[in-house]
Amino acid sequence: MKVLLAPFTFIISFIKHFFIGVKFVFFDAWYNLIEYYQDKNNFKKREQHANLNEIIENNNDNEEEEQHVLSLDERNRIQLEKQELMKEMQREINSRKVSKDYYYYYGTDKTGKKVKGMMSATNKMTLHNFLANEGIDVYQVKKAGMANFLKKIGLEQDHEMSTKDLIFWLTQVCTYLKAGLTLNDTIHIMMEQASKDKKKKRLYEAISYELTLGESFSKALENQGKVFPPLLINMVKSAEATGEIIKTLDDMANYYTEIDKTRKEMISAIIYPAILLIFAIAILTFIMVYVIPEFIRIYDQAGIVVSGFTLTIINISKYITANLDVILLIAFLVIIVLLLLYKKSKGVRRAIQSFGMHIPFFGKIIIYHELTLFTKTFASLLRNSVYITSSMEILSNITNNEVYKDIMMETISNIARGEKISKSFYHKWCIPDACYYMIVTGEATGELSLMMEKVASYFNDLHKSRVTNLKSFLEPIMIVVLALIVGVVILAVVIPMFSLYGQIG
Repeated sequence: MKVLLAPFTFIISFIKHFFIGVKFVFFDAWYNLIEYYQDKNNFKKREQHANLNEIIENNNDNEEEEQHVLSLDERNRIQLEKQELMKEMQREINSRKVSKDYYYYYGTDKTGKKVKGMMSATNKMTLHNFLANEGIDVYQVKKAGMANFLKKIGLEQDHEMSTKDLIFWLTQVCTYLKAGLTLNDTIHIMMEQASKDKKKKRLYEAISYELTLGESFSKALENQGKVFPPLLINMVKSAEATGEIIKTLDDMANYYTEIDKTRKEMISAIIYPAILLIFAIAILTFIMVYVIPEFIRIYDQAGIVVSGFTLTIINISKYITANLDVILLIAFLVIIVLLLLYKKSKGVRRAIQSFGMHIPFFGKIIIYHELTLFTKTFASLLRNSVYITSSMEILSNITNNEVYKDIMMETISNIARGEKISKSFYHKWCIPDACYYMIVTGEATGELSLMMEKVASYFNDLHKSRVTNLKSFLEPIMIVVLALIVGVVILAVVIPMFSLYGQIG
């Protein structure tokens, strides 16, 4: 009996250790490597953050710039260009243009060194005045044709700031404001620090330009397009009304830090089973394409006639081997089509998301993640006195889950009719009873913000627990399932070998 079980014991042991090796190479090693570089970057940022006060004190006298002397012909040329620039600016003032365009500017700084750059401005006059205030003697300004063309067709150059960069940016602004600097001085210092990063420098210049024109901080952020999230803009707008800008920015830094942690846990929970599933499919394909054909060749040479389940496995193997390229092409096309439909079609996206949320155990992870994001954001909005209708619009935009977006839109409609917020969450399959009753309690007591914070903490703990359990139980379950599948396939093609042993005997 032990002799007969030996091949299967070997197969199970091989699969187990193969998966352990795969897990280490493709998951643990990369995951630890990513964490190492994240910790390294965070250490550098903390080190830079610790030296902010020193940067503030020594900002004016750190280094001496070399004086650049321009030739007489070049000074005359620059003077002519400045005169032409003044005429163009006067024509723009007379035209009363209010829309913004991208401009290239050329000038010299206080040391006589040539500088150039690109900014978005209402007109050449306001851009000229802003740069003059920055100590730049501008002699030429012209429109950036390609940048303006991309803007017209909807392809803006600026993209949404990553959560990691947003957290660091908020922390920097809070630190400078707490040190007693004004908002303008804060942005100026950050602009000088980002002198080697053209993208960030252009962003800080644009914010400083808006502030110089007299715009509020929230409006300056809003005018940067998609760079800053609507949630942050609305929070800053409310903080400007209450005078708690530093506290709000500090809260938002903590908020985005927690959201980033939850997002990473969610990604970790999805990536691990996805890797295991891919390698399970790869192993089965290898067996079907390379291992079973060897058994078929042995049976044909020995004249063994197979039937039943063995014949079915052999026929499947023959079909996969003969049409492997077609199968891979079809699988690739199906994946591409599903991704495009998921991105473009709300109905398909809602169906896929709903299906995922109904998967046993794994679906709860999605639900807890969405509820943590919703309640944590809702609590922040209420705490900063953002209007309920505005809050729901923001909440419907921070999630890509169409199921919860529908609930947010229903809530807005109910509020417009004078009904309670909790009505939209009543008897919804994706809203646990605990969440609904805590919303009801918050409405009844007038402490909805506090109640949302408790709900967020509760579901965040449940989410972390589910992710931890998933990582703990998924590996042995996948190994057992794969061992059973591979064992059954191997057994089906090995059984006819016993009749061959009988003929030899």
